[in-house]
Amino acid sequence: MNKKYLTGALMCLTAVVFWGGMFPVMNAALKVIDPFYFTLLRYGSVAILLAILLFFIEGKKAFKTDGHLLSLWLLGTSAFAGFSFLVFWGQALAGNAGSVIASVTMAVQPLLAVLVAWVWKRNKPTAVAFFCMLVALVGVVLVVTQGNLAILVSAGFPALVILLGALCWVIYSTGVASFPDWSILRYSAITTILGMVSVIALLTIATLAGWLTFPTLAQISHIQWELAYMIIPAGIVALFAWNLGNRQITTLNGILFMNLVPITAFVVNAFLGYRFGSFEIVGALLVIAALIANNLYNRSLQKNK
Repeated sequence: MNKKYLTGALMCLTAVVFWGGMFPVMNAALKVIDPFYFTLLRYGSVAILLAILLFFIEGKKAFKTDGHLLSLWLLGTSAFAGFSFLVFWGQALAGNAGSVIASVTMAVQPLLAVLVAWVWKRNKPTAVAFFCMLVALVGVVLVVTQGNLAILVSAGFPALVILLGALCWVIYSTGVASFPDWSILRYSAITTILGMVSVIALLTIATLAGWLTFPTLAQISHIQWELAYMIIPAGIVALFAWNLGNRQITTLNGILFMNLVPITAFVVNAFLGYRFGSFEIVGALLVIAALIANNLYNRSLQKNK
């Protein structure tokens, strides 16, 4: 294993460990504040900090989009509005089991990446990939329903919302390869800033329409530690590490590290006293096994070319 791959793998590992911890952390925060304004507080802070870093490290010229304004805005919106809004809204809808459902659904991202590659790059998935997707879907259903398929109607909607959010992050992760000449700091900063433009616009509309209310200082103060974790370790550090890692080892390899998200989340949840059912454990193992099997098969195909 060369040094470049090892560095990239370490970066991806760092990111997913922090992300795995964010779902249990968000379970507490979502009882105090809605996921939409939490997104603004979290990624708005990240955008400001990244902008300051970019200015002092690369200068004001680094803020130019070089004719890629639309694509960068779409990628940023997908990640920092689409992902955050949908995933944490779905987690809030799922209640106490939300962190478990969200973390397991996140692990399906490698197979979502296969679908994105099919649409984006016309790389048709193999029969093995389709089978692995089916197995992973069964795993997610087991986690969502805890073996009681009768509740799929009510529990399935939050899982679907989270799955759509996961797809948004896959699209963002795939987009980093389109900017090979940009530094990771520049790509991360500009996409976050542009994503925040969409977040602010959507929140303004929702607030004026009476669908949302701006959080009070008491609410923000109550979640200060959760917010600090989401801004620094699960925000700036994880975002930078993820983008750098995917550039080093490619999205196909990097996205596999999402297998570790539910493992990290399970450990944190267990520490916090959450009791896992047998169906949740079996479902999570099915998801992880399907993803590993698909990745190993893809590697064997590449070696035989």
